[in-house]
Amino acid sequence: MKQDEIIEMAKECNLIGMRPHLDGIYSEALVVFANLVAAKKQERIIEVVERLGTWAHITEVVAEIRGEA
Repeated sequence: MKQDEIIEMAKECNLIGMRPHLDGIYSEALVVFANLVAAKKQERIIEVVERLGTWAHITEVVAEIRGEA
């Protein structure tokens, strides 16, 4: 997830923009948080896909999710 996408979503949820003098502090924390959530979700997807089997296309999907493809 790109930083500008995270900031835009935070604005849509009114997590930033209400107090502009604090936006810098919040936006940095939100980027870290969003990346942690995305990494956890990615690992969960990998676990599920790996349980489906070891067919070649499944292995390719896992590699793509991990960013190895």
